[in-house]
Amino acid sequence: MARSPPAPANAASSPAAPTKDWPLSPRAQLIAGVAAALTNFMVVLDLTIANVSVPHIAGNLGTTLEQGAWIITSYAVAEAICVPLSGWLSDRFGVVRVFLGAMLGFGLFSFVCGISLSLGMLVAARVGQGLCGAPLMPMTQAVMLRIFPPERRAKALSLWAITVMLGPALGPIVGGFISDNYSWHWIFLINVPIAAGCAVVGGVLLPRVESPTVRKPIDRVGLVLLIFWIGCLQLLLDLGRDRGWFEDPFMLSLGIGSLIGFAAFIIWELTEEHPVVDLKIFRHRVFSVSAVALALSFGAYFGGIVVIPQWLQTTQGYTAQQAGMVVAINAVSSITMAVILPRFIERVDLRIFLSFGIFWFSTQAFVRSGWTTGLGFWQLATPQLVQGFGLAMFMIPVSQMSLGSVLPHEIPGASGLHNFMRTISIAIATSLSLTVWNDQARVNHNALADAIQPDAAIGALAQQGVGPEVARTVINNLVDDQAITMAMDHLFIITTVIGIATSALIWLAPRPVPLKKISVGH
Repeated sequence: MARSPPAPANAASSPAAPTKDWPLSPRAQLIAGVAAALTNFMVVLDLTIANVSVPHIAGNLGTTLEQGAWIITSYAVAEAICVPLSGWLSDRFGVVRVFLGAMLGFGLFSFVCGISLSLGMLVAARVGQGLCGAPLMPMTQAVMLRIFPPERRAKALSLWAITVMLGPALGPIVGGFISDNYSWHWIFLINVPIAAGCAVVGGVLLPRVESPTVRKPIDRVGLVLLIFWIGCLQLLLDLGRDRGWFEDPFMLSLGIGSLIGFAAFIIWELTEEHPVVDLKIFRHRVFSVSAVALALSFGAYFGGIVVIPQWLQTTQGYTAQQAGMVVAINAVSSITMAVILPRFIERVDLRIFLSFGIFWFSTQAFVRSGWTTGLGFWQLATPQLVQGFGLAMFMIPVSQMSLGSVLPHEIPGASGLHNFMRTISIAIATSLSLTVWNDQARVNHNALADAIQPDAAIGALAQQGVGPEVARTVINNLVDDQAITMAMDHLFIITTVIGIATSALIWLAPRPVPLKKISVGH
């Protein structure tokens, strides 16, 4: 049976008393909206903040780097499994209750991560952190729509989209700075006061915009199938590159298990009366097209976030923090565009912004395909800065298209699926980008080694007084740098093609309905 929470008896006398036509006053909307956006930023930041800290953590806990990688894998697997469950959780318990419960859980597990004394304790806490962090991404999106009246939703989701763009880019910078200058424990402990503050704000303001709930039975079979196929896929993506992919029997088993589990999951969920993940949302063509566009484009964008810092540190001598600055500089232009765009977004067909934004992003990927070693900071940073304008024109409309295309009661589920497509695209893009980069680098190295005639080069260096062994090392390092750079340029050509194709794909969707015309059940 559906139910809605009663209005507080003293609501009218509260300093954040609702306006005549909306549960929250403008000031309360702003405070609650900032808290929701900050929550999402914290969760998205945790996707990448620990990546550069793995060597510090592994050394401190006395484990190998391979074992330390489970700090990343455990969080990614838990998050990928739980994100699609957001719709069922919100229907069963309410958007606000799920938001507050997940927030408190995320803060608690962040604290446990920060005080962990062993790898096992840290990995277990990271699983809990991922399980609680996963619903926060779609719930903050759904909460935004319930906080703000229709005429302010475009601006609200623009603020939310900024956090999605900033988080992955700033994660390595923040993580590297904290690990280098303080202790790795603080990359987790900084979440605790943020989670506590946002939970207090949410507990005071958000009950007024709680969604109705429905007593749904638990789809145990669907839940088991979901855990099975996503777990297999995530482990395959995380471990496959280091184990030769399907040449390893265990990796082959994971691939087959994931494929079979996925097929069984689709069949079961489409025929189950109360599915744990409502796949029928994909019947909305606008939602389906925007979800596919999000996965392809965000995957292409994230591939650059993964590869560029490693290339800068490998061939250019950059520190992790300096490399992160090159990547994160697009935040300046992204925020600028995110402030400007909402003024026009309700007046123009969203497909225009989305298609042009993806195409813009693709042109900068093509510019980066001409990168060489020895470039200065601004030669590297300028394409990133220019790319930021297109990134905002992509991320903001794609969120509004997907949520504006479904029925009001489907918004939490749609948000969960939307964020799941983004999460899984990150995992796939990371593995495929690094695999293509490394494989192409080996091919380039062999081709360059044959082309430069190493014996003649060694002889020329010998005439300058350089010994044979030193000469071989110098030549090999030069060849490695060029091979790695050429492989990265090759990867950018691939992302350019993907981006251009995706920008055309957008036009398969009918014209989306503006968010201001969508009711969310107030």
